[in-house]
Amino acid sequence: AIAQDSGEALDLGPEGLTVTLGLGPGLFDERFGLAGKRPALLEHLPVLPSDQLDPASTGGDLSLQACADDPQVAYHAIRNLTRMARGTAATRWTVTGFGRASAGPSQQTPRNLLGFKDGTRNIVDDADFTKWVWTNDSDQPWMRGGTFMVARKIHMNIEIWDTDRIGDQQVVFGRTKVEGAPLSGRKEHDVPDFHKTDASGDPVIPATAHIALAAHENNGGIKILRRSYNYTDGIDNLGQIDAGLLFIAYLNDPKHFITLQQKLGSVDRLNEYIAHIGSAIFAVPPAPRQGSYIGAPLFA
Repeated sequence: AIAQDSGEALDLGPEGLTVTLGLGPGLFDERFGLAGKRPALLEHLPVLPSDQLDPASTGGDLSLQACADDPQVAYHAIRNLTRMARGTAATRWTVTGFGRASAGPSQQTPRNLLGFKDGTRNIVDDADFTKWVWTNDSDQPWMRGGTFMVARKIHMNIEIWDTDRIGDQQVVFGRTKVEGAPLSGRKEHDVPDFHKTDASGDPVIPATAHIALAAHENNGGIKILRRSYNYTDGIDNLGQIDAGLLFIAYLNDPKHFITLQQKLGSVDRLNEYIAHIGSAIFAVPPAPRQGSYIGAPLFA
């Protein structure tokens, strides 16, 4: 669950189960009298260069993200919550993800289905959480201490990727495949040097490499908190692997994601192998205090 230290994570039971609730822009219309409570920053995402969106996997008024050590526990949590909402809310789209979403102390960085480490430079410092994640200065009091969540379902053309040589795959990401080191360094957590050149005078990390386009050094300092999960839906109607990444970003201003994705969606070489097919944005209220419930101040 996403919660500031001052709040309480919503922990519902066994196997490390947590549930994170998000409120979509459509919830703040005339149906529930909440139009005056919509955070100014909570707007539908604009059309982005990488979009190949399937309407059946886009949007939504509510978001439920269940995480657990055992996938069956997470599955039944969502099953029971949707059952309780039957007659009031209907499921629009779901993604079943797997794998760790980030690396904790003494853990290795997880890998995506393209075989590369995912989330090496993720936010870890409290100061960065305060600056880039928590909405402590929101225009809506009920939202202060919460965050915004952007969810993107990213299909990966795995068979095409597998035909590319590893050397070129590394150039696409800007990192080595085994160690995860930036091409300018030797170890995974070496700080990338985007000015380093080779003997021919060319950048060691190309300007079109994924890490160069996403780096905070090249985007006015912008950082986002990543929580990404691999998914697989079997085989598609063309007989290809139907799999990819459920990319989730938490941030205190959705414009930060838009800024990054406008750049990535335009010139990132990784776009040759991926397609953004699902998308949604939600406001995540702060975790409730003991004896209260999520979003209680919204209805005060």
